[in-house]
Amino acid sequence: MGLYRAGFRVEGVDNHLQPRYPFKFHLADALVFPLDDYDAYWASPPCQFTSLAAQQWRKAGREYPDLIAPIRERLKATGKPYIIENVPGAPLIDPVRLNGAMFGLRVRRTRLFECSFPMPLILIPKETRSNFRMGRPPGDIITPVGHFSGVSRAQKEMGIAWMGQKELAQAIPPVYAQYLGGYLLQAVKRAMYGA
Repeated sequence: MGLYRAGFRVEGVDNHLQPRYPFKFHLADALVFPLDDYDAYWASPPCQFTSLAAQQWRKAGREYPDLIAPIRERLKATGKPYIIENVPGAPLIDPVRLNGAMFGLRVRRTRLFECSFPMPLILIPKETRSNFRMGRPPGDIITPVGHFSGVSRAQKEMGIAWMGQKELAQAIPPVYAQYLGGYLLQAVKRAMYGA
């Protein structure tokens, strides 16, 4: 939604059905999906190989592939602007760090964004540290991860009314993509018109 608000026509690709996805959707593997005819790319590879939330399953022996390097190579090969989103600790190159506090959200959802184009220095406020989880009183900072209560509050705080619990646990607030999408759109214009 954020890239749409920034001015892009959006299409999604995932190897799992996304019945609530609000734009054109392709059920496919992003590592082989044809990348022709697009002006820019946004990739959000699975984060379980490095996320704190999946640490318990990794310790129990589950293995998750690191798909960042392969998707980066595919995107670089297009010669077009791209952004790769992931969690803190992910092996991104010179990432921009965004959090909910930067946008006045009461959401603890720090994410990193590798941009193939120059980004201005961004000074962001520290997120409020809190032990509170979903289902707490309305003044608390929320952390929608795993199986949490308070889905309607998470939808409101994140600005994502169409997602359910499972999607919210994986999503970033659209305002992050809208913000970065403005810079991505400038990079597209520079690539197309030299502007």
